Amino acid sequence: MKNIAVIPARFAASRFPGKLMQKIGEKTIIRMVYENAVAMHLFDEVLVVTDSDEIMNEILSVGGAVIKSTKDHQSGSDRIAEAIATMDVDVVVNIQGDEPFVEKKPLQDLLLCFEDPGVAVASVMKKFGEGDEPENPNLVKVVCNNRGEALYFSRSPIPFKRNRSSEQPYFKHVGVYAYRKETLLNFTQWPLGTLEQTEMLEQLRYLENGVAIRMVETQTSSIGIDTPEDLERARAAHGLR
Repeated sequence: MKNIAVIPARFAASRFPGKLMQKIGEKTIIRMVYENAVAMHLFDEVLVVTDSDEIMNEILSVGGAVIKSTKDHQSGSDRIAEAIATMDVDVVVNIQGDEPFVEKKPLQDLLLCFEDPGVAVASVMKKFGEGDEPENPNLVKVVCNNRGEALYFSRSPIPFKRNRSSEQPYFKHVGVYAYRKETLLNFTQWPLGTLEQTEMLEQLRYLENGVAIRMVETQTSSIGIDTPEDLERARAAHGLR
């Protein structure tokens, strides 16, 4: 089974434009993500897909593999689909370009899911810890069935605890995905779903079209860089300026 890691890297992020070219220590964020993925030795190939000449040149400068997208895309999934459409690959892992400290174990567990021929899409979740806020709409929640497949994703706290004594934990969706190539290509051809447009969560398009998402639980935490404040936290946490 041939697998590839693809890092979608859009320059003009709405909340923090140009963030992927910001530095943590001596390296840009996108370089850190790329080199981290390569060093895991999990993938047959690691590829950056970008709309930016600046990001493309940054990856080329370290001898990396990069493709410049030719179209405007609504999501990272669409950008990845364009890049891998003609590639000979079975499983595609989407690594977020703003997650410079993503760890190996959850990605390894994602790949193991595809030893089950019934798995078409897999993703990662983590229990909410102390200090996490289930009411925060920027933290996406997920509930699963007994097979570990997502029943629903929401920006609202799910499940709603009508039973106040329930010890059912909340699970936070970690936005790392893996897909079979054909499933990803199909995804890009489906119209946006009603639930997807309501919650503004693209993963709901899979559920609305009857495609199960196998969820992998992780214990690890990673710092995503969405704002300048996140960048400062990441630098401070790792002793880098």
